[in-house]
Parts: sequence; structure tokens; C-alpha cells
Amino acid sequence: MIFSSLPFQFFFLPLFFIVYFLFRQRKQRNLVLLIFSLFFYAWGEPFYVFLMIFSIMSDYTFGYFVSKYIDLNDKKTAKRFVIASVVINLLILGFFKYTDFFIINLSAAIPALSFLKPLGLSLPIGISFYTFQTMSYTIDIYKGNAKVQKNVTSFGAYVAAFPQLVAGPIIRYSTIAEELDGRTENIDEFASGLRRFTAGLAKKILIANTMAEVCDTILLRYGDGFAESIGALGMWLAIIAYTLQIYYDFSGYSDMAIGLGLMMGFHYLENFNYPYISKSVTDFWRRWHISLSSVFRDYVYIPLGGNRVKISRWIINMMIVWLLTGFWHGAEWTFILWGVYFGVILIIEKQFLQNTLLKIPVLNHIYTITAFIFGWIIFRAENISHIGTILSGMFGANGGGSLLKLAENGLIKPVHIIMMAAGIICSMPVSKKIKAFLEKNGKAAYLIDIASVAAVIVCIIMLAQGAYNPFIYFRF
Repeated sequence: MIFSSLPFQFFFLPLFFIVYFLFRQRKQRNLVLLIFSLFFYAWGEPFYVFLMIFSIMSDYTFGYFVSKYIDLNDKKTAKRFVIASVVINLLILGFFKYTDFFIINLSAAIPALSFLKPLGLSLPIGISFYTFQTMSYTIDIYKGNAKVQKNVTSFGAYVAAFPQLVAGPIIRYSTIAEELDGRTENIDEFASGLRRFTAGLAKKILIANTMAEVCDTILLRYGDGFAESIGALGMWLAIIAYTLQIYYDFSGYSDMAIGLGLMMGFHYLENFNYPYISKSVTDFWRRWHISLSSVFRDYVYIPLGGNRVKISRWIINMMIVWLLTGFWHGAEWTFILWGVYFGVILIIEKQFLQNTLLKIPVLNHIYTITAFIFGWIIFRAENISHIGTILSGMFGANGGGSLLKLAENGLIKPVHIIMMAAGIICSMPVSKKIKAFLEKNGKAAYLIDIASVAAVIVCIIMLAQGAYNPFIYFRF
């Protein structure tokens, strides 16, 4: 079940809030949240829900013992439980996500291992997100950044909470520890959360899905013998569409998660901050998927020594972090290459560009846009050779192409152009300025509510008509 679906919006969500607000005590509401979240997960993963329950129970237990031995001033034993937590979580994640990758590559590289066959296991939805959350719990208790949660239901509600379960943002326990047991819901925050959810839904349905249709259709037809009719123009439009799709798909989902959390009294941290206005790739990664970047910074980069080491060691630290970041996204060579790509660029920025190119207005922004667009080509490609196919097509291997031909073949429609323009405009802080202007004139809430209702109606109509509705981060 995903947020941008009619069963979620018309059945699951209304029923959840009816039951949730029937209870007054915090522990009772946490129990309702846990039960509904497990049902939400079991809707798509009826077997793997037991894997999640195992993760909840094991890390709840590890957290208890870490806290116990910290209180006894026995950090050595406490550390063993932290290590056990990390190892078990990584083994679970590695088994389901990376086993087939290693089997395929080892059997191809070593003929003696050709008898090994892929297991064909499906990837548990959201496992990359919730394993990071459960690990952060025990680590933060050990570091003194969080207190142990004594109620297993409340801990389960933290891990399994459906707003952030399948695609983040990655919520650290320390961020919402106090709110688990002491949050306060009110009508104003509920309304604000509903507006945020609606904005995210509009991003997903109106922009991300429309851009997905453009990108997926063009790339599919390009490989089916329509390369000359698509040409360089079509390929550039496809990649620009994907650049917008991945942003609005993921940031839209994050908006919906933050909005749902707010409706329950949780204040999740922001996950995106207009990344496409960045003037360096370093700045881009401070604005994109902020929760993931902070996890790798605090739990990998800083423990390795961060930038408080010699340059040679710092370069190794950076490459380790970015190899892991790429591999976290998926068990494919394209994701590993994507991580290496950004690791190298960030090293070059730090060593050579921060006092030259990055100081030049406009050019620094052009450079950054070019860098992340080519990064998305690697991310989107189905395999390494597909990267070459996309790049050669973008630079005229099959002619320049024309908008007329694209339109004649049904690859580009007026609605695609309109949504692409809207996506580009809304990727900048325009909406913020408009909202500030309206608030200054006392009309913000009234007009935002009208726009929200209109957006919901349009989204529902599109979903009811069976609109194209993929979800990129659902597979991570």
C-alpha cells in the first residue's frame, strides 16, 4: 500500500484516525499506531512483516541491555550489545538485499562457483530505512544521545510508524523520543499536516507521475527501434523529466510522511530543502535526502575520522562513505558507480573548485546542475552499458530529433510540457515567497485551502482513471 493510492486515502487513513482519536492515553494511541502500521506493511509484505517484528523485538532487547550496562558503568559489555545490534541488522539487510548480487558476480568471475544460483528473494519493502532506524536506537543510547524506551509498544510504533515506514525520512529515535510518550495533538497542527500531505500528494501525482510517463516511455521506445525519431532532443527531455520525477517522487513522499506525522503530533525533520538551487554538489547533498546524509555523516564519516585527518586518509573516508551510500541504494553496479561518481566530484570540489569555479556566480550553478543531472543518468540506467546508450543518444548519435516528431509519436503532449515547466518553477523557493506574500496580506490559509482541495480532487480523478503511478524509492 502506498500513500498515492485510493485504498490508502479512502479506507486506511480515515479508519486509522477514527480509531486513533477514540483513545485518549498516549500508550493506547501508540498501540493503535503500531497495529495499523503492521497492517499497512503486511498489505504489501504479508510474510516479511514478521521480519520487521523480529527487528523491533531484537533491538528493543539490545537497547535495554545497552542502557543497563551503561548504568552499571560497564561500557565494554554495553558496546558488545551495540555491536550485536549492528551485526544482526546488517546481516538481515545484506542477506535480503545483496545475496543475489554477490552470487551472480562471484559465479561470473570464478567458474568454479558457477554452481551457485541466485536465491530470487524479493526485497522487503523499506528494509533499508527501518534497519537504519533500529541501529541508530542502540547506538544513540550507547553514546548518551537517547534514553532507553521501556515500553515495547512505543518502540514498535517508532520503528513501524506507517508515515515513514517504506521510504523515510529516516527518523532517529532521539528525534521523537519525547513525542512518543508526551506529544500533544491539536486541530491547528492536524490541519497544517493535512495541507502538507496534500502538497506532497500533488507533487507525486501531478508532477512526478507525469514526468515518469515521459521518461519511461521515451527510454523504452528508444530501445525499441525509435531512436532516430526520438533523437538528442527526446533523450534530453527524458533525462530532464527523470531529474524532476525523482525529486518530486521522493520529496512528495517525504512531505506526505511529515504531514501525516504532524497530524499525530510528531515533528519529523525536513528531508529536502530545494536541492536544485544548489551552487555546489556539496551544497546539493546538504539539501537532498538530508536524513540519509546525516546518518552516513554521524555513523560512518565522523567515526572514520571525518576531515580531521590527513588528506590521503580523508579521501579514503570520502570514498568509503560514498561507496556505501551508492550500495545502500541498491545491489547494482550502477548504484556503486553512482556513489563513486559523487565521491570523486566532492573530493575534486573540496581540493580544487571551492576557491575557483564555485566562487563564480551563475557558472557554479550551471556546473552543479550538470553534475547532478549526469548523476541521475547513472542512477536511472538499467546497467552500465545503458549509461553509454543514454549519453550517446543525448549527444546526437541518432540525430537531433524534433518536438514535432516526438508529438506525432505520442511521446510528448501539452500536459507534459506544462508539468515540466511547473516542476522547474516549483523546484525553486517560489511557493515560499508566494506564501509569505499571502500571509502578509492575510489571505494565505484561505487560498492554500482552496488550492489543496482542488489538488486533491484532481489527484483522485487521475488515480480513479488508472493514471501511471510508479514509485522510485519503494524498491529501496
